[in-house]
Amino acid sequence: MSDAAKHEILVVDDDSAIRDSLGLVLQSSGYDVTKATNGFDALLQLKRRLPSIVLSDLNMPQMSGFEFLSVVRRRFPQISVIAMSGAYHSGDAVPGGVIADAFYAKGHSNPEMLLRIVSGLIQTSAAHAVDHERESAPVWIPRNGKDSHGIPYVVLTCTDCLRSFPLSVLTEDLQKIQETPCLFCPNTVRYVIDFSLAIASPRPDVKPAPVVRGARHAGAKL
Repeated sequence: MSDAAKHEILVVDDDSAIRDSLGLVLQSSGYDVTKATNGFDALLQLKRRLPSIVLSDLNMPQMSGFEFLSVVRRRFPQISVIAMSGAYHSGDAVPGGVIADAFYAKGHSNPEMLLRIVSGLIQTSAAHAVDHERESAPVWIPRNGKDSHGIPYVVLTCTDCLRSFPLSVLTEDLQKIQETPCLFCPNTVRYVIDFSLAIASPRPDVKPAPVVRGARHAGAKL
């Protein structure tokens, strides 16, 4: 990996031990590493400097990795992103709608797997950037509760006109990117209802729960 030092990796995780351990793995292979404690912290860093790859946990306080990675795709489509979590053994088990180029199962995969994923994304970064520009990333939105008639609803903000409007939730298919026309302009809003509060990545000292669905391999793309 002779050109590793030319590439910077931003590691985003609210667990300092995981940030440090992954940072050491990447630095030992010659990569420059920066770290962020959550999605908001990472976005502030991205305003100052753009890394080659963002490696982000999915379950974090303040801004979940689901929402953060969606924002990264919309604002910085030239960056390749890796989603990671200890709650899933492979990318096959990750809920749909996660905006990432690859998945790393932290706690279930060895460091060599992460290095292979990173190396592969760097080699194909130009192609990924082209693909990212072709389709807008969905907006991750929280469930807002129920209206006066007891019907669940969410509030969407159009990515074009930036105006907000309520939308009744007739089905809670939370693993699917959904679309609806904006009430104020011709734009179609793509969105995913954020279910991350119901997902808890195991801490390092907790044995992970078994995965229900089958897994291909730890570095499966999403």
